[in-house]
Amino acid sequence: MQIGLIGLGKMGGNMRDRIRAAGHEVVGYDTDQKISDATDLKDLVTKLDAPRVVWVMVPAGKVTDSVIESLSNLLEPGDLLVDGGNSKFTDDERHAQALDKKGIAFVDCGVSGGVWGKEAGYGLMCGGSVKDVDRVMPVFDALRPEGPRDEGFVHAGDVGSGHYVKMVHNGIEYGMMQAYAEGYELLAAKEIVTDVPAAFKAWTRGTVVRSWLQELMATALAKDPHFDQISGFVNDSGEGRWTVQEAVEYGVPMPVISASLFARFVSRQDDSPAMQAVSAMRNEFGGHAVTKKGQKGIVTDH
Repeated sequence: MQIGLIGLGKMGGNMRDRIRAAGHEVVGYDTDQKISDATDLKDLVTKLDAPRVVWVMVPAGKVTDSVIESLSNLLEPGDLLVDGGNSKFTDDERHAQALDKKGIAFVDCGVSGGVWGKEAGYGLMCGGSVKDVDRVMPVFDALRPEGPRDEGFVHAGDVGSGHYVKMVHNGIEYGMMQAYAEGYELLAAKEIVTDVPAAFKAWTRGTVVRSWLQELMATALAKDPHFDQISGFVNDSGEGRWTVQEAVEYGVPMPVISASLFARFVSRQDDSPAMQAVSAMRNEFGGHAVTKKGQKGIVTDH
């Protein structure tokens, strides 16, 4: 299968490599011409055979809106566009309707796996029609982890459902990281516990709290046992906020996820060992930037 991939950053570049390794042709575009296969969006579209499939993997919000609008004027009826970024689910219907007027199909796909996805595979959560999702399935199968498809891929429903599932996934992630981080802070505070990194490492096999996030926490502690190089300032990408807003809208109790979101807000006021731990885990699984000691953090504007 042939596909165009726009955005070759930390995840997009690795996705291109994984798709190519599965035997598919990828024409990638990035503003960094050193890693790009095309000079611009028009050149990318020209290099693809109709009917085309183009995957957009750029930052959510204004950047995604701009790229999709540009592509809508370059693609042709019968082409299909996939938004694989962390877009808000409410944006998907707007994009789908605008593209449909020009005969262009749309699929939204939440992608999980961070910087490790190239080797381990990516968890994929898609929304769109059965016909459109099936059309991209060879690429979905190339990206997902090995094993049964339904253990790394879901066609969650109509347009918007993929990003909605990914939003809730990230909300759960907030809560899990906060629990590990608070456990770390208590262990670090207790005088009789002399090797906190070893305690976290010991949990990676046989315990009921073992998980990939817990393994990443152990890895982070091995690199910096006291998080001396990491500030407790923790950014948020927006999906935790959207999850809590949806919980309020539907009257769904979410005390854990809500508390973990608010803890990130607290981290921007006072340094905290627990929030240093959350920051370290985010860096380990997603390559997210950490705020070093003495640096000023960046608050996402929503």
